[in-house]
Amino acid sequence: MRPFNKTIAAVTVAAAAASFGACMAASAAEPIRIGVAVGLSGANSVVAPAVVQSSQLAVAEINAAGGILGRQVELEIADDASGAVGAQKAYDTLVFQKNVDAIISMETSAARNAALPIIARGKKPFIYTSFYEGRSCSPWMHVNGWVPEQVVAPIVDYFDKSKGAKTFYLVGNDYAFGRGMLDFTKKYIEQHGGKVTGEAYLPIDGTDWTPVLSKIRAAKPDALISATAGGAPNVALVKQLKSSGLTLPYGNLAIDEGTAKGMGDVATGVFMTASYLTSIDSPENKKFIASLDRKFGKDVKTPNELSEPQYEAFFLYKAAVEKAGSTDPAKVVKALDEVSFDGPRGPVRMNRSRHAPLAMRLGQIQEDGSVKVLQTFPDVDPGMQCPNIK
Repeated sequence: MRPFNKTIAAVTVAAAAASFGACMAASAAEPIRIGVAVGLSGANSVVAPAVVQSSQLAVAEINAAGGILGRQVELEIADDASGAVGAQKAYDTLVFQKNVDAIISMETSAARNAALPIIARGKKPFIYTSFYEGRSCSPWMHVNGWVPEQVVAPIVDYFDKSKGAKTFYLVGNDYAFGRGMLDFTKKYIEQHGGKVTGEAYLPIDGTDWTPVLSKIRAAKPDALISATAGGAPNVALVKQLKSSGLTLPYGNLAIDEGTAKGMGDVATGVFMTASYLTSIDSPENKKFIASLDRKFGKDVKTPNELSEPQYEAFFLYKAAVEKAGSTDPAKVVKALDEVSFDGPRGPVRMNRSRHAPLAMRLGQIQEDGSVKVLQTFPDVDPGMQCPNIK
């Protein structure tokens, strides 16, 4: 029998331990990959650059502070083409080819709806950062954008009390967001003694609002409210409304500050409700704006209602991973109910059926594209959006 060599055994054990330690270190050093699906083309291409910049800034700040659980964060950006077909391709890539740890995305409702089954199959934590029509629910999704319960009342009530508006015309894009937003708006108007004299919709890629504007002129409403897809459809509608000569009070439920500034004085006078505006006077917001300016210089895009929640969501995800002590999807999803982030909008916590109470601001767009705040409503409840999600 060959004698047992204790020295060789010790060396072998030590080598194995060293190899295991090296593997563990390599695993610990492996980056956390976060997917961002956004409309780099299509209707959302107007707002997508600001969303990408906010994502890049958040990752840079997180990495500079040591990452998440000691691991650096990497972005995987995919174009969803602002629609369902593009979203299916983008999410298949992010979930099954790139195998990202989570997805944080600002998208159209059509893109989100197409993405959710893929998210469910891949079991990925998903933070949806866009305002939307509400009541979209998934065991894997949290939302930090606003919903109709938070944005409609300020405009309708203001038009009623300050403009004497009793009759309204509603205009939107013919898909989930436009229909959902205006269905809620119509119910709210009628519940509060007003009347909707007409509704009109264009496809999300529609560009000619002339027939719709003719219908509005014939109906003679006291006020107009629109819910179009963010970006290009907003630009087309607002420009054509201005050139039509119609001067009735106009509330836009989907315009963001960045788009408004890009239109110059065309958007002057439009009323809007927002949870984020660049004029928010807080140290967190001033730091956010200054950091964007430093990082992107002359190429910086105006931070807005669609890009700021994207920035904030990375820190909510970071807090959830650190609370869970792991990137394990189920643990992170549970922790997302329990964490908050004090950012440019103020404290945000997605603890109301996976949606967030938000401070809302009623504003009116000025000639330079800035927004004059008329009223502020603190801690507006999103309502029970997803009562059956555990």
